[in-house]
Amino acid sequence: MFRFFTQRNWFFWSWIGSFIILSSLWIQVKIDVKINEWFGQFYDMIQKALSAPNSITIDEYWASLLSFITLAAMYVGVAVLVSFFTSHYLFRWRTAMVEWYHSVYDKARKIEGAAQRVQEDTIKFSRIMESLGTSLIEALMILIEFMPILFGLSIGIPIFFFGDWDYGLIVGALIWSIGGTIFLILLGLILRLVGVEYDLQKKEAAYRKILVIAEDDGSIRPKSIDELFDDVRSIHFLSYIRYLYFNIGRIAYLQANVLSAYVFLAPAIVAGAVTLGVMQQIIRAFGRVEGSMQYILKAWPTIIELASVYKRLREFENKIQATEVPQEI
Repeated sequence: MFRFFTQRNWFFWSWIGSFIILSSLWIQVKIDVKINEWFGQFYDMIQKALSAPNSITIDEYWASLLSFITLAAMYVGVAVLVSFFTSHYLFRWRTAMVEWYHSVYDKARKIEGAAQRVQEDTIKFSRIMESLGTSLIEALMILIEFMPILFGLSIGIPIFFFGDWDYGLIVGALIWSIGGTIFLILLGLILRLVGVEYDLQKKEAAYRKILVIAEDDGSIRPKSIDELFDDVRSIHFLSYIRYLYFNIGRIAYLQANVLSAYVFLAPAIVAGAVTLGVMQQIIRAFGRVEGSMQYILKAWPTIIELASVYKRLREFENKIQATEVPQEI
């Protein structure tokens, strides 16, 4: 799966392409920081205008909105270009994978589900990586940028439970986010979601294979097909009930998450220790930090699918190598 990064003919796309994507994501995060600053200035201006009529001019108001439009346009432009380039990048990664599979397919084709591994799982791998990989990197960059901002904004502000401790808001975000993430990971492990997804794909592959064989082989009994579909039905129903339990915990946590920043800021808001602009900056920065730390939580179903695809492809490659297929140079 990772020959893309070791083969010389893919050097530009694998390493230079990775650098371009990382640099572009960093630019996006920097623009996001500027947008967060804009929110503070804009809401302070709104508070000033509402508390003292005609204290700002209409030109100042329009100029503030125009500055946001400029930042938003820059963000959209970079995001669109990154998405376009990432799609090409990941298709090259998929190409590197399937080229090797093609080179050994004479023996690989004897492995059950070989066609599905080469065609379906490689495209799943690239599509999931397109959304999951870039989002994970962006989440880490957001943490690097926004945690110092959140710390700076929270100095001298009373925080629920932590009082006047300068690190209270950051620690609160960490406890809430990491605690929730660990809870969902443990729940996923208890429910064996990765294993269920893996078994589901195996049952589907076996069902598909017999359908393909039945197209040319009239000796395949309908009962055999029905039996395999019964297996498919059983594993799907098991998957539904497992995800039902998982989603109860996940959705309940995410709904409670909406109020978390306001809970921590309750003493400061009641005491009037922050302006409207500062409050908006804190809430947005808190949300960005919290959202990044909760990335695994929010993307957990996709992570499970990726883990399942990785497991199947790794098993497929191990079986190919076990047949003593000569290794590529």
